[in-house]
Amino acid sequence: MTLILQLLIVGIAAGAIYALIALGYTMVYGIIELINFAHGDIFMIGSLISIAILGAFGVTNGSHPSGWFLALVLLVAGLCSMLLCAVLGVVIERIAYRPLRNAPRLAPLISAIGVSLILEDAGKLWQGNTNIPFPDIFPRVTYNVGPVHVSNIDITVVVVAVGLMLALQWLVTRTKMGRAMRAVAQDREAAALMGVNVDTIISFTFFVGAGLAGAAGFIYGLYYGSTIFSIGFSLGLVAFTAAVLGGIGNILGAMLGGFLIGIVSEVLVPLIPATILPHGGEAWQRAVIFAVLILILIFRPSGLLGQQTPEKV
Repeated sequence: MTLILQLLIVGIAAGAIYALIALGYTMVYGIIELINFAHGDIFMIGSLISIAILGAFGVTNGSHPSGWFLALVLLVAGLCSMLLCAVLGVVIERIAYRPLRNAPRLAPLISAIGVSLILEDAGKLWQGNTNIPFPDIFPRVTYNVGPVHVSNIDITVVVVAVGLMLALQWLVTRTKMGRAMRAVAQDREAAALMGVNVDTIISFTFFVGAGLAGAAGFIYGLYYGSTIFSIGFSLGLVAFTAAVLGGIGNILGAMLGGFLIGIVSEVLVPLIPATILPHGGEAWQRAVIFAVLILILIFRPSGLLGQQTPEKV
């Protein structure tokens, strides 16, 4: 039981990161019905930007900032990662997706895959094709809750992720911009007739979704201590699975799906013994996740909370 509880903490922290990435997928699909396969690579670029910003402050693995300087560095690195990724998302939408908005669905899908490959190569040219260490600057403190150990980085990751998710939910449900986003998702033409600038709303959706991916890249680096140019592809697929599990186009569903996938991959799968799967469950982690995706698509294609996209007639 102690092992399960300890793995559950890891699963919740990993699920928080998956959920942040999944929100970008579900927001873009909900508003223009496009699977933005470049979204995972925006997350990867966010982790590389975080390392670059920390390096600009002179923060490396050999340095040990503390106090207000540490808080300032972490805040600036996180905000810069979010802002630059948000701008990158808008640029991608403007160049690669907007000209193809009225094209057959296959065209923007191919464009998204092309942008993904471009971002991967850009990350590889920028930081190389090996693991890039993330400065270990966050002082780790472990708290004992009964037999379970919880670190301050676990708490920070979950609190930051949940805070951003709640902020997004407030934005979408309580603000004028959020109402415009929901109107465009429901009926783009009717929203335009009511005075909504559809292009601006779609760009804003990419801005917010990519910004959340940038935040995920930053906290991923803090949590796992390294990144690599290919991480966006692998984690992007996991986050896409989370979005489908919760209900693609459903913001609450993406949050739920992210946490569930984190718990499944970090808690249930590692407990599968080698007598059931060769080399044990950990060796089959990704396979089990995508098996879950296949089962969802077969038995409940609308996801756990239902797909919230307009029906076209």
